[in-house]
Amino acid sequence: MAVRTIRTEKEELLRKKSKVVKKFDENLASLIEDMKETMYLAQGVGIAAPQVGVLKRVFVVDIGEGPIEFVNPEILEVEGEQFGEEGCLSVPKRYGHVRRPNYVKMRAQDRKGEWFEIEGEEFMARAMLHENDHLEGTLFIDKVEGELVEITNQDE
Repeated sequence: MAVRTIRTEKEELLRKKSKVVKKFDENLASLIEDMKETMYLAQGVGIAAPQVGVLKRVFVVDIGEGPIEFVNPEILEVEGEQFGEEGCLSVPKRYGHVRRPNYVKMRAQDRKGEWFEIEGEEFMARAMLHENDHLEGTLFIDKVEGELVEITNQDE
């Protein structure tokens, strides 16, 4: 396992659409482990492969209940609406308010290629949809309503 460099919003790579994963091998497993280590070190709740410089349809989310790995995710259903604060490891020291569905149902593969379905509500839905956006080349700053706020507290 290795900590990888987190790409920031200025990098063109984050604006590109990720490619479908076709090989479920040790390289994919290593990528996922590196992503988790990088996410935890940065104190994030999610990270997508493009954020570590890899244009593959992979992301990891952990809202405090353990990591969930998503490979080739597909949104099956969304419902409701929530409006809340979001930040991003690729947009350091800034946050804004984003409107998203309150519920999402996704289908994805695990690191071995097995399909599963998962539902998320509220914060989990927000995290899943935020990370899925990265696979499409979209950043939360594209969806912010109102001002993007700069964090000035030295402890942040």
